[in-house]
Amino acid sequence: MTTDPKRSQLDKFKEAARALETDDDPERFKDRLAMVVRHKPVPEKPE
Repeated sequence: MTTDPKRSQLDKFKEAARALETDDDPERFKDRLAMVVRHKPVPEKPE
C-alpha cells in the first residue's frame, strides 16, 4: 500500500480493501475491516 498524501481517503480505503481481498460477504468484510480500523476507547464520564 502506498502512502501518497495527494490521494483521497476513499482511494486509500479502496486500495486497502483490495489488498485485504474483501468481498461482498458482510461477515468477512467486518473481519477484514477490523484489521484496518482501530476503535478509540470511549472516555469514562465522571459521576
